[in-house]
Amino acid sequence: MLVLFETAAGYAIFKVLNESKLQQVDSLYKEFETPEKANKIVKLKHFEKFQDTTEALAAATALVEGKLGKSLKKVLKKVVAKEAHEQLAISDAKLGGVIKEKLDLSCVHSPAVAELMRCIRGQMESLITGLPPREMSAMSLGLAHSLSRYKLKFSPDKVDTMIVQAISLLDDLDKELNNYIMRCREWYGWHFPELGKVITDNLAYCKSVRKIGDRTNVASSDLSDILPEEIEAEVKLAAEISMGTEVSEEDIGNIRHLCDQVVEISEYRAQLYDYLKNRMMAIAPNLTVMVGELVGARLISHAGSLLNLAKHPASTVQILGAEKALFRALKTRKDTPKYGLIYHASLVGQTTAKNKGKISRMLAAKAALAIRYDALGEDTNAEMGAENRAKLEARLRQLEDKGIRRISGTGKAMAKVEKYQHKSEVRIYDPSGDSTIPSTSKKRKFEEVEEEDATEPTTSAVKPKKAKRELVIEEEQAETSAAAEETPKKKKKKKDKKAEEEMEEPKEEEVVAVTETTEKKKKKKKKVKEEQEED
Repeated sequence: MLVLFETAAGYAIFKVLNESKLQQVDSLYKEFETPEKANKIVKLKHFEKFQDTTEALAAATALVEGKLGKSLKKVLKKVVAKEAHEQLAISDAKLGGVIKEKLDLSCVHSPAVAELMRCIRGQMESLITGLPPREMSAMSLGLAHSLSRYKLKFSPDKVDTMIVQAISLLDDLDKELNNYIMRCREWYGWHFPELGKVITDNLAYCKSVRKIGDRTNVASSDLSDILPEEIEAEVKLAAEISMGTEVSEEDIGNIRHLCDQVVEISEYRAQLYDYLKNRMMAIAPNLTVMVGELVGARLISHAGSLLNLAKHPASTVQILGAEKALFRALKTRKDTPKYGLIYHASLVGQTTAKNKGKISRMLAAKAALAIRYDALGEDTNAEMGAENRAKLEARLRQLEDKGIRRISGTGKAMAKVEKYQHKSEVRIYDPSGDSTIPSTSKKRKFEEVEEEDATEPTTSAVKPKKAKRELVIEEEQAETSAAAEETPKKKKKKKDKKAEEEMEEPKEEEVVAVTETTEKKKKKKKKVKEEQEED
């Protein structure tokens, strides 16, 4: 059996002389108590020394990641390939799989092999000849430093710890500046209270106070480099009629010293913001384009690092910073928050209240892609971030114009322009609402009339023949003409109208009544004739 042992100075391959000793794992360390005993168990077959620290670092990082380096591949081909029947004992099972796949060598990894490696490490100086102990320790120390630097950062440009410290310091400076400015305004306000209302800008206020000092010096001081002409004139006018109290020179000196501190901190804050902006564009350019420098830096700071932020899903990125509200909502079974730190992004800020949730969700999804591209990608351009931001802005315009512009059913064709029709707002009074009698519909009336017609008995007189109708009508016309000669003209007109109405709208009931009257008249005529004949 052959043993592959990695050191800081190079690769060592040992030949196991007594394999039966490996079965006794618990007592194997006793066989390596002295160099003489160790040489009876294993023997050095080949040692490949590293040329410099760079080669050693490359080999060590390949072993850590479970990859087969170029130098190790050469050693295995040179030494182990000659004895292909032998098994190769290694300390990493993942590396053994790679060696077996590429070189077709059988590899062994077991607790006995791990114990053997530990025992060889204890007697390494005696087993590996031709390597001074001082050189071995120097190589180990140099490789340890190089490997630590490699693990701490992937590249010298991507140092996200600097961003975390810079954004934390920027927030602290903002808090301190607010406290200092508030104290300065309140302190100097006892002496010159009108100045605070005239000058609203905090930095200009502190610079003016530092230059003026006592308010009696306003007339002689030149504030043109700090304030516009109009505001300077207002300050000089207010100083003449000021209601402030008198203060000593010592008080003015302390106030001026406080103003110096405010101006210095403001200048340092501007410098720190420029540094943060440059750092963000170097480390996370796509995230910076999507959400801005400050929001991106706060997201990285909240997650701990850019790599940790890249592991978060988009739903977590959306509510990052609102953990307290999230757990309170889950506890009380209410609506969960829609946004956290991402709320301060410019895209979310320029939307209406009803669309903020939608835009924050879409922005978080695109920002998660940008974060992973920045953390794990090799490119350092911001093309992907700019493209996604353009898509989000187009979607935002579509949401904002949804209530104004109509979109056709397909969503692709242009909406058709409808014909304009003027609708009058004048309403006509409906008198039917004044009646208290319950109204029935026309359909109901027709149904009732049909039922009545069906219930009435049908007689032969209801449907007379055409000849009888014509005779009856002629007799009625004769009677009406005779009556018209006797009555005045007015009555004649009324009767004519009635006759015309009856002629225009003959009904079945009227026909029945006419037939009855004609039958009675005939009977009377017969009686009259019979009486005359008897006489």
